[in-house]
Amino acid sequence: MAAGPIAERNQDATIYVGGLDEKVSETLLWELFLEAGPVVNVHMPKDRITTQHQGYGFVEFMGEEDADYSIKIMNMIKLFGKPIRVNKASAHQKSLDVGANLFIGNLDLARARGPRFTLSITIYI
Repeated sequence: MAAGPIAERNQDATIYVGGLDEKVSETLLWELFLEAGPVVNVHMPKDRITTQHQGYGFVEFMGEEDADYSIKIMNMIKLFGKPIRVNKASAHQKSLDVGANLFIGNLDLARARGPRFTLSITIYI
């Protein structure tokens, strides 16, 4: 159910669907998300060895509004007894500054090279 190269897809109108049971197919996702709006494309990446999907997929809608609506109504519904996660798909991970400090104790600063070192932690959503 793929339609065209990834570069031509509308990333803003594409959602990520995770937590999928092995019984879920692209056809089933298409039919399910058609309830939220016109679907353009469904893609479920497959394992190269087993040829089974990897438990997640992407659904592209005609417009961003349909994608946003599908997130509101479909996130955490149960499909084959498992809750599915529905979020915006992103071409790249966005970093989030949570404004928190992390303390790490018992560091042997005598063994650290240079006058100071910095620990940077990024949380991806």
